Amino acid sequence: MPDNPDQQTEDLIRYPIDGVLDLHTFHPRDAAEVTREYLRECHREGTYCVRIIHGKGKGVLRGIVHAVLSDCSFVDSWGTAPDSSGWGATVVNLKRKDSSD
Repeated sequence: MPDNPDQQTEDLIRYPIDGVLDLHTFHPRDAAEVTREYLRECHREGTYCVRIIHGKGKGVLRGIVHAVLSDCSFVDSWGTAPDSSGWGATVVNLKRKDSSD
């Protein structure tokens, strides 16, 4: 915990909940938490189709994202992006709030 309580607030990053999460702007160690929180906020706000950009590279971020998706109760389905980004992005469909589990 920071010595200065205000530092924790200063470390927060505001990120638009618009259905596209680009993980290139985050440190890999934060990818799982950022992905979980972003999906939670999308679901809360009624954004049910989400694109997560993790890049192609060695697949480290993709593996982290797919592990989070496998463990998330409100994820309906997911797969690689159908366009030219392919393996560099994952498209996620979240369960509708009114759908029964």
